[in-house]
Order: sequence, then structure tokens, then C-alpha cells
Amino acid sequence: MSPLSGDGPAVSRREFDALFDAVRTWGRWSPADRGAFNRVTPDHVLRAAALVRTGTVVPLGLPWNTRPGPGNRKPALHHMTDLGDVEAPEPSTHKDFIAADYHGKGISHLDALCHIAYRGRLYDGRTAHEVVDAGGARFGAVSALGPLVTRGVLLDLPAVLETRWLEPGRAVRAEDVVAAEKALGVTIGEGDAVLLRSGHVRRREELGAWDPDTASAGFHVDALPLLAERGIALLGADGDSDARPSPVDGVHSPVHALAVAAMGVPLLDNLDLEALSAATAKAGRHEFLLVVAPLNVPGGTGSPVNPVAVL
Repeated sequence: MSPLSGDGPAVSRREFDALFDAVRTWGRWSPADRGAFNRVTPDHVLRAAALVRTGTVVPLGLPWNTRPGPGNRKPALHHMTDLGDVEAPEPSTHKDFIAADYHGKGISHLDALCHIAYRGRLYDGRTAHEVVDAGGARFGAVSALGPLVTRGVLLDLPAVLETRWLEPGRAVRAEDVVAAEKALGVTIGEGDAVLLRSGHVRRREELGAWDPDTASAGFHVDALPLLAERGIALLGADGDSDARPSPVDGVHSPVHALAVAAMGVPLLDNLDLEALSAATAKAGRHEFLLVVAPLNVPGGTGSPVNPVAVL
């Protein structure tokens, strides 16, 4: 199996801006606020559904995280609102309340196209301050995406390297993606959802939490032109897809900027891919039906999600 090439070179802001312009797909699709998911036709969904052979269902979402910590600066809320002790006709009820400021590191969530702006513009060139305000987004909202169903591909880098995880800060480059495809016997194609497993969840369970804003394994920006050429529709990871520290000076999350704002590719952040790694290894294949059903929040910048892979 081919080793990874390392963390990759630094990228100047000028080089990054040229890369952004090279991969952007503005003006290509209608409706524009579905972005790259316009690539996924009913035929794509039918081919993805044909991948189901054993009926194995694997949830990919993290547990609802209410505990603060280095990787969960904005813990979710969960408390009971009814314990069934109100005098009323039968049956009694039990109710609870949940809430989350989910665009962090502790909640599995989907980033819609209105979530990221670069140089003041959202995907398709919309001016951010004109279409996003205190009432939400009038372009690129999660409600425009709806349920996302397509072929999923797992890039299981620890399996390729025969290691337990990638260390935080390790960047996955374009040649690493190609080597992983060869090692895993899978090829990324048009309309696919690509999920990168770095082993983030396993490392946290074994060694404890750390601050992923400071150091995390993920893609180097030089992998994005390859993914753009392949025509992906969705990108996700057990981190948030960005390698940190960022290789681009002055851009904290360059993969977010390229994927969402340039390519129109929604992101799945903070997945748990450990069970999927085991299931794909057992099945001997790293492709599957992927189903993502975000909440229907008009104007929302994303949604907590529990995606499901079906093998």
C-alpha cells in the first residue's frame, strides 16, 4: 500500500485565489442554491441504490454532545420538559428540549451553501451581505438542498496506511487520494459523496480530546482540483475536511472556501466513520448508498444530521 506523502507545501494567498477561481462552478446550474448536488439525477440515485447487497445500515452521526471540552466549545443542550407527573387523563407523557449552535466540532452537521463566503461572496457569486441577514439566508439555505441520496465512497486512510489514525495536522494530498483509490479498489465518480476517515474519533477515544481548531487531519487544498475534476457532489469527514494548521496564510478553512463557496459542494462535518470502516472492510468494498436528511429549516445555514450508509 502506498504511504501518504506528508503535510504538503504552504500556499500563498495569491496561489489560493487562483485555485479558487480555477475550481469554481458559478453559473453552471439551476437551481443554483443546490450547487453541485444538481449532478445527482434519478439515475445516480438508482445506481447508488443498486449498491445495497446485505442491507447493513450504518449510522454516521456522533452522539448528541452536551459536555464541554477542547473539541466541543459550544455544547448542545438537552433537558426534560415533562416528566409525566402532571395530573391529566391517561396516558402521561415525557418530553424534552434540544438545541445546538452546531457549526462547531462537537455535532455532526451539514454545511449548506450559504454557510461559507469568500471575498464577500457566497457560491454562484451572490453578495453575502445582500442575501444573508438576521432572518436567515435567501439563497443557498439548507431547505433548498432537501434530502441528499447518492453513492458514497469511503477514503479510509488509516486502513491504507495500516495505522490506527492520522495524527492531527496530517494533510491528505491529491496523490494520496489516488493512492487510496487504488489500495481500496474504488474510484470516485460524478455525483459521489466522498467521506474521508482520518481516525479522528478513535484517537479521541483512546488518547482524549484536543483542540481540532489548532490541529486536525484533513485535505490539503491541492486535493480539491482532483475532486472537482471527478465531479463530486458532497464532501465529508470525521473532522471537518480541512487540515489544520491551514497551509494558506490568512485563510483558516481553505477547503471549506473551495468546496462550498467555489465548487458548490455541501460539507458533512464531524462524522463518526469507525463503524463504517469496519463494515466496508468486512464487505470488501468502499462504496455504498448514502442517505442524508437535513432538517427543513427555511433560511438555515445547515442542519444537525445523522447520515446513514447502507451496504
